[in-house]
Amino acid sequence: MAGLTYVWNDRKRYFGLPLSFTKFALGEDRLFLEKGFLNITADEVLLYRVRDLELNISLGQRIFGVGTVRVHSSDHSIPLLELENIKNPREVKEMIHKAVEEAKDKRRMRTMEIMGGEAGDCCDDMDAAADDEMI
Repeated sequence: MAGLTYVWNDRKRYFGLPLSFTKFALGEDRLFLEKGFLNITADEVLLYRVRDLELNISLGQRIFGVGTVRVHSSDHSIPLLELENIKNPREVKEMIHKAVEEAKDKRRMRTMEIMGGEAGDCCDDMDAAADDEMI
């Protein structure tokens, strides 16, 4: 997760402390997850593929000032990304929401959503030509 500029990053926390090897980061166009110490697994979700955000804060999490943000996406490799036990979960959820809206606006995804299509169904090359036909 080095070499990129991140809007936000954090680690999974235990008892409110960042004592794990699970890292989360939000870039301009992707949400990153990296797990492991010796064997590292990295995954990412393109922000324009995010379908829904969910916030869960249990009593135990409230005591330690953390929460879980669940990111539901149309990505086939990782349809549910859980940002577990992160600090300031409400602010992070809002930050992700704004980044998702910006990513969808850049890719002109609004027309596809209105027409009933799914974000994952469209090709990366489909942009201005398809939008002109729908309007």
